[in-house]
Amino acid sequence: MKRSGACSVTVLKRLVTISVPVLNEADNIKPLMERLRAVAETHHHYDFEFLFTDNASTDATFERLAGEARADNRIRVIRFTRNFGFQLSILTNYLNARGDAAIQIDADLQDPPELFGEFLAAWEQGYKVVYGIRRSRPENPLLSVARKLFYRGLAKLSSVDLPVDAGDFRLIDRAVIEDLRKVEDEAPYIRGVIAHLGYQQTGIPYDRAERVRGKSKFRLLSLIRLGVDGVCGQSTKPLELITLLGTTFSVLSLLGALFYFAWSLLAVGKPQGFATLVILILISTSVQTAFIGLLGEYIGRIFKNTRHIPAPIIDQRIEPLRARDEEDSPGPQSATEASQA
Repeated sequence: MKRSGACSVTVLKRLVTISVPVLNEADNIKPLMERLRAVAETHHHYDFEFLFTDNASTDATFERLAGEARADNRIRVIRFTRNFGFQLSILTNYLNARGDAAIQIDADLQDPPELFGEFLAAWEQGYKVVYGIRRSRPENPLLSVARKLFYRGLAKLSSVDLPVDAGDFRLIDRAVIEDLRKVEDEAPYIRGVIAHLGYQQTGIPYDRAERVRGKSKFRLLSLIRLGVDGVCGQSTKPLELITLLGTTFSVLSLLGALFYFAWSLLAVGKPQGFATLVILILISTSVQTAFIGLLGEYIGRIFKNTRHIPAPIIDQRIEPLRARDEEDSPGPQSATEASQA
């Protein structure tokens, strides 16, 4: 609060939500909070809240968050009834954020909280979305190359400006959060959805650190699943490609059939080419199987989004007293509450 002469002027600080999805990160909670508090102390002109969405951790993550919340009334915790997936955890966190902006960061501290200052500076310049660009990351070189190829391939398929080499470490404005409330997708690709909204965005490069405690929850199958969600959720161009390739193969098959028919009429004896036929059949079968699988992914997404099953479902909440008082008229949320703690 500022006072000038006989007049008093109240200066309200803008609230920033630090959004942290967690799953079995008990060992990281204390060091994470130490760094988040240290960064918050360097930005006195903002108020901060720390919002955690616990994807039904099976270790002591929730208990340690509860202990931190008893000592710090800026901490809020939402625990789900089961693991609903990383992307839905991020989305639910955003929709429950109270800040004028929200910064999403993973609990493993591979993304540096110290970059918040640059995110906030870009936000103050008018950018509604500020994302981190990974210049480097400590991982298997083959996996790193695969990531780069995937990001660039997805950007080519996408009809919007989709950042490459960027994860979910980002700041989004309140306007973006309100638009995310309209999303009805059981398997959202959050970074793609945000890019699709079309708000002015910018990237800030940084070097990703190595995980020190715990293990990554993203195994190979999880990465593949995220990649499939990214492709199917971001573009229908694969379906257009199926149509193009299907038409091409149909024409080639027709020409091949006419060729073999003519050969059988003109050649002396039976035409040879058993190996050629086997190869053509195997190629045709593999292509058709891949196409059916891709179609199944799109149909599966339609099926999930027409069931209207509420997800995620909130099992427990940890809220400061002042936040509970503000909930007399709560805004819309994406998750259904089963109970409140």
